[in-house]
Amino acid sequence: MEEHSSLKNNKTVSFDESLNLREQFDKYFVNWKWFVLSLFISLIIAFLYLRYTIPQYNAKATILVRDDRKGNVQSELTAFSELGIIKNMKNNVDNEIEIIKSRNIIEKAIQKLNFNIKYSAEGRVKNVELYKDSPFEVSFFETNDLFYKQGISYKIKSKSPSSFELFKNETTSIGVFNYGQIIIQPNGKMVVSKKPLSKNEANKSLIINVNVIPLDNVVQSYLSRLTVAPINKNSSVVELSINDPVAEKAEDFLNKVIEVYNQDAIDDKNIVSKNTQDFIDERLKYITQDLGDVEKEGEVYKTNNRITEITEDANLYTENSASFEKSLIETETQIRVINSMISYLNSSAVDDIIPSNIIPSDSNASLMIIKFNELITERNRVLTSATIKNSTIIALNDQISNTRRSIKESLYRLLESLKIKRNDLKNQEQSLNSKISQIPRQSRELNNIMRQQQIKQSLYLYLMQKREEIGISLAVAAPNAKIVDYAKGSKSPVSPNKMFILLAAFAAGIVIPFLVIFVKDLLDTKIKNRQDIESKTNIPFLGDIPKSFTQDEIINASSRSSSAEAIRIVRTNLEFMLNNVPDGVAKSIFVTSTLPKEGKTFVAINLASTIALSGKKVLLVGLDVRNPKIDQYVSIPSKGLTNYLSKQNENIDDYIVKLDNFDNYYVLPSGVIPPNPADLLMSPKLKDLFEKFKREYDYIIVDTAPVSLVTDTLLVAKFADAFIYVMRANYLDKRLLRVADSFYSEKKLPNMAVLLNDTVWRRTYGYGYGYAYGYGYGYGYGYGADADNEPQKKSWKDKLRKKQ
Repeated sequence: MEEHSSLKNNKTVSFDESLNLREQFDKYFVNWKWFVLSLFISLIIAFLYLRYTIPQYNAKATILVRDDRKGNVQSELTAFSELGIIKNMKNNVDNEIEIIKSRNIIEKAIQKLNFNIKYSAEGRVKNVELYKDSPFEVSFFETNDLFYKQGISYKIKSKSPSSFELFKNETTSIGVFNYGQIIIQPNGKMVVSKKPLSKNEANKSLIINVNVIPLDNVVQSYLSRLTVAPINKNSSVVELSINDPVAEKAEDFLNKVIEVYNQDAIDDKNIVSKNTQDFIDERLKYITQDLGDVEKEGEVYKTNNRITEITEDANLYTENSASFEKSLIETETQIRVINSMISYLNSSAVDDIIPSNIIPSDSNASLMIIKFNELITERNRVLTSATIKNSTIIALNDQISNTRRSIKESLYRLLESLKIKRNDLKNQEQSLNSKISQIPRQSRELNNIMRQQQIKQSLYLYLMQKREEIGISLAVAAPNAKIVDYAKGSKSPVSPNKMFILLAAFAAGIVIPFLVIFVKDLLDTKIKNRQDIESKTNIPFLGDIPKSFTQDEIINASSRSSSAEAIRIVRTNLEFMLNNVPDGVAKSIFVTSTLPKEGKTFVAINLASTIALSGKKVLLVGLDVRNPKIDQYVSIPSKGLTNYLSKQNENIDDYIVKLDNFDNYYVLPSGVIPPNPADLLMSPKLKDLFEKFKREYDYIIVDTAPVSLVTDTLLVAKFADAFIYVMRANYLDKRLLRVADSFYSEKKLPNMAVLLNDTVWRRTYGYGYGYAYGYGYGYGYGYGADADNEPQKKSWKDKLRKKQ
């Protein structure tokens, strides 16, 4: 153990050793070419994306929605409030936003702007939309349903200043036409007009694509891009914004949406007044005719009866009965109005608007009619953004039905009370007439005629007054939204964000190779270097042997490869482990591994050749009797150690062969593979052999079996002065390090040290790997000691390193 302490310089490796940051940095730094390549590709992709992606411009408009819930807006039309024309129609900003974004509003705006017709110029990679910059304008009229439902594309190619050639679907020629000529198409008629052009443009052959896009597709596109939101939750100011490749087109769209929304709101507000106006106009036709008939009847009666004036007595009684007649006239007028209203209710639909302001305003029915009309208006507005199954619509329908039923009941009650009042007035009039029975019949009949005339005239004047009031209401209807800022497009595109794309590409160029290396390293469970061994075991580290570019299997005096130099350093380090071996006695060095194909035979043969070249007499013993490999490196007989151990009266010297080109290099082959290897290795003859060899040789190098598969090595471990435990880089799983560590901690293999074989050159990680990395033995690291030196194909990386 003193040798171990000297070799390790009193260093004990902890299993919980912290991560070496410099090693992690170097692990990524040695792959700097991949980072540069990834960064280059990412930036190229980003530049191509920025070059060929259609830029998007943002346009914004701001409106003030009149909303009593979120900040009352003072009406500018208070002058009409006394007439009952302007009603307080409360708007919920959230509902108005949904109405603005509704498909109905967007579709109307698109149809008015003809946005389903798109003009574009062909480019090498992408088409550029022209909008108002198009040299041609295509007008469609007398269109059918196909115009809005079926997409079609045209190509217009100018032929002369007065003619052009029209292509359908960009390839099929329809013919040559003159500008302004009507062209009949399946979706309607079209006319192509030419806009004024500059002299340079007029001489060019202009080619423009015209696409007629299905209306539903256009509406859906704008719906998905339109954003409508309040400036803040306590404000009625709403901002509309949209992104579009053409800033001017986005501005026109927002302004048209606001215009359509305002017109839609005005139409909703005027629907009650329009229905009332239609009702009054219809009634006036009949009242005018009735009034003319009554006036003519009075004129004929006076002419036939030659009536000029009533006597003083008749005037006195007439004046006394005037008040009764006046009340009767008013009552008759109200009864007729009520009967008309009842008739209208019975003949109209449940959701029709009921004319207002034509029955006494102090009656309960008048208030309920106003409420009913407000409910109808509210339901129609909500239906623009909801279905009939919506809970709000169902609730409004219930309220409408209940209110309509209440109106009918109230009208019937009012009619009955007016009839009772009329009967009372008639009774009183009859009582008075009995007192004026002496009045001439002509006077009485004339009064009846005049009374009918007054009834008709009063009703006529009443309806005329209401019609004028409604006309004023229609003329002064205010829009629902006040424009704060008209739509304004951005000067520079908002998408794609050039700086963001470039930064994202730069980040991706760095992160992608980093993740690839990280994941590859995370999934790799093989040992790579000295640090992997020292971080998980306490076994002394003897050295490592890198791959070599040379094809030499056995080191000779002229070998200058990195593997040869590494084995020479291992030989030097071994001397520190064998200090306690007495002089005059051979130093026995056993070589083993965890698994086959880790290069233990290669190490044993070349370690023996290196020592032999130094003038020492060396014997290489093949103790891996189950799977001997020495004969793959040197030409030796098939008989050997197992033949000697299995027979009696045999001379071991007959089985030992001397290698050519070496003065002091002897080999004892493993011999024939026996059926009972363990029994042979437990033979007392083996002990005698090692005692003999120790007297006759300077060094005994023993190639033993892998320790994780069989117990052969443990059976002969007692003859060893030192054990070289070979581990192959990029081959042995890190989890198998505990096998070697258990042998070391339990001292089953005496004077044990680890030799890392088949390492790949990298930058040093701060450990100073001694011979290989500190001194740089010059030829680069690539080929070499692998799988007992079995032939290996060269990778493209190895070939590249060799050329360098």
